[in-house]
Amino acid sequence: MQPTTALMALFYVLAGANHFRVPKFYLPMMPPWIPRHKLMIALSGVAELVLGLLLLFPATEDLARIGIVAMLIVFLPVHFYMLQMRKTIFAHIPALILFVRLPLQAVLIYWAW
Repeated sequence: MQPTTALMALFYVLAGANHFRVPKFYLPMMPPWIPRHKLMIALSGVAELVLGLLLLFPATEDLARIGIVAMLIVFLPVHFYMLQMRKTIFAHIPALILFVRLPLQAVLIYWAW
């Protein structure tokens, strides 16, 4: 396994675990049109944990990478919602951070691919 793959696995496992450690952190990020926010936060945490762990095994690494790319694309509306709401709900977060998150998604997709 390449060191970058191990780093990616660690990144997603920790990110997924964080959904269970502090789920309230993610609640404001959820657009109102997404149903059952707490359930969706838990499911996204499970997805990150499972995909991160699947990266660790050569037999499932390619599947995990495809799953991560798909997951990151599915998460894009959340980033657009945060950007849209930057002057209200997310006024405490510098606008630059909210803008940088979008190209960061592209970097993460490229990394997984």
